[in-house]
Amino acid sequence: MSTTTAPTPEPEGPSRTARLIHNEVTTEIPVHLLFRDDPDQPDPVPLGPAVVGRRQGTGEQPRLRRPVQAPARTVAEVDPALVERPARVLPGAVGLLAGSCGVAGCVATSWWAGALPPLAVEALRLPATAGVGLGPVQWATYVGAAALGLFGFGGLARGRTGRAWVLDLFGRYRGTVRRTGLLWVNPLLLRQRVDVRLRHWRSEPMPAADGNGVALRVVVLVVWRVRDTARATLGVEDHETYLRECVEAALARVPVEMPGSARASADATGEALTRLVAADAGAVGLEMFSVRPVRAEYAPEVAPAMHRRRIAALDAQHRASVLTSVVDSVEDTVTRLTMRGLVELDDYERKVLVKDLTVAFCAGRGEGGA
Repeated sequence: MSTTTAPTPEPEGPSRTARLIHNEVTTEIPVHLLFRDDPDQPDPVPLGPAVVGRRQGTGEQPRLRRPVQAPARTVAEVDPALVERPARVLPGAVGLLAGSCGVAGCVATSWWAGALPPLAVEALRLPATAGVGLGPVQWATYVGAAALGLFGFGGLARGRTGRAWVLDLFGRYRGTVRRTGLLWVNPLLLRQRVDVRLRHWRSEPMPAADGNGVALRVVVLVVWRVRDTARATLGVEDHETYLRECVEAALARVPVEMPGSARASADATGEALTRLVAADAGAVGLEMFSVRPVRAEYAPEVAPAMHRRRIAALDAQHRASVLTSVVDSVEDTVTRLTMRGLVELDDYERKVLVKDLTVAFCAGRGEGGA
């Protein structure tokens, strides 16, 4: 038995697409969900959509999720062993004693083997010996005494105030020497001298901008020193170049005022630059005391236009001050004349008098200014 369904009568009038879903919520579907073989198997890596759907009935645009930024880490957090620590050194007298013992051992071995010249024997007042010759024992004694002498004298070093040595053994940090005077350092260690005094650096003109975004060229004076020698020498290739890059980055973020601005604004600019550079350079063991602009000028490509703009602003300011002075003078003159009863003026005569006085005062100020 067949069942036939009567056709649905079409509505009269213009055709109109019926809205099947009345409460629509637009949501972005990840692409990997469209090509899954097994829809029942959960996705091994849950990936949330990058766009949050619109709220129903609000007409909100999709909101992008903000990427999660990892907190900045310092060199010490990346490599905890890279922190300055004192190196093990000995007084210089130990090296002198070891070197002297090595030299004395070589002389005694030469006398024992009979290889010491007669003049040296007489000068040293040594007893005569028949000499046993240079055998294996004598050669071994020679090598030991020479090694002791080279090791003793080769490790002598002079520590100076304001200078430090960073010691490195086969690529591994072994400590920092900040002591002064005659010292003995293991000669197998590689020494790298670091200046730890208070230093100042006057930069070359660097690109910057003022509060309105006008390009400037700024010379900055930086007062700094190396606080952690291990980070400054081993944590970065060249800490002076790194400091220069930090200053340039700070100038790109802080607006610099032209000379002649308020002192408070200049101090605020210097404090902001110091804070930013100290935060960036502190990661490599540099200590900042001040970063202040000492000279600022417009960039060559905008200097002529800004010069004309400044002249026009000064001219407008001068005209406004002259006009204010003329109006005050005219008002004072008319007030005195009427208050003292020297003249009686109606409105028309008052306007004419004000006009004549204004023209006279303006002409006089113009001749005086010229």
